[in-house]
Amino acid sequence: MKMVSLCHPVGIRTCGKFATRNAAKVLCSMETPPSQSTIKVVIIGATKEIGRTAIVAVSKARGMELAGAIDAQGIGEDAGQISGMEEPLEIPVLNDLTMVLGSIAQSRATGVVVDFSEPSTVYDNVKQAAAFGLSSIVYVPKIELDTVTELSAFCEKASMGCLVAPTLSIGSVLLQQAAIQASFHYSNVEIVESRPNPSDLPSQDAIQIANNISDLGQIYNKEDMDTSNPARGQVLGEDGVRVHSMVLPGLVSSTSINFSGPGEIYTLRHDVTNVQCLMPGLILAIRKVVRLKNLIYGLEKFL
Repeated sequence: MKMVSLCHPVGIRTCGKFATRNAAKVLCSMETPPSQSTIKVVIIGATKEIGRTAIVAVSKARGMELAGAIDAQGIGEDAGQISGMEEPLEIPVLNDLTMVLGSIAQSRATGVVVDFSEPSTVYDNVKQAAAFGLSSIVYVPKIELDTVTELSAFCEKASMGCLVAPTLSIGSVLLQQAAIQASFHYSNVEIVESRPNPSDLPSQDAIQIANNISDLGQIYNKEDMDTSNPARGQVLGEDGVRVHSMVLPGLVSSTSINFSGPGEIYTLRHDVTNVQCLMPGLILAIRKVVRLKNLIYGLEKFL
């Protein structure tokens, strides 16, 4: 057994405020599963766009296979057919997670539950998965900090692996890591984002970036930090990070972070064209989470 220390403060925006807690500051025990084992994957939220895309990605990935598709919609339909695959997978969409988990447990296979559901159901889903010996990946962007804290305590006690991921996009994680490095060298920063459809703004990506570059001993945009001019954008947190959000039909989802210093501007940008951008991160997470014995927060732990 190899012991690896993975420490990262959890930063989530709740009720319009920023909260940072060490819910995911844990000592992770990692065990390597048998090299020849095929990982059985259960997808909750299978009929959502991201769920259907994940079905295809898992079915095509080496060393894993789809073992269950869970949703309250499309019950009885073939998971492969609803995902646009040429051949049916002969796995029907079900609304009974316990039955699917029981079948995997009986086969003694290594299994992972991928949860794309809703914040209100995440805790119970992870508990059910753990009861049958399966690890979990949670990608539910609006999950509350209290839920993450409770899950961390549960997984620690149950010695079960769980990844709670604010994003599954490797590009987004790399953008955030680059922003943290840059934040030590620049005193002015503004986030500009665009989204094709109205949604909760600022986006979870912008909130996470602001969390990551706050509380580092840097105060940004001091020249007009206290301005109330709405054209200057919304300030996230107490360190002066500003965000400007555009919502226009036809725009791709884009996030740029603009730093400036004497005589120069440094811009980081990440564009997303479709949900496929989340699949490499998901496949990576499935392969890694089976080695964990508790909860970690953030895909960056696996990069």
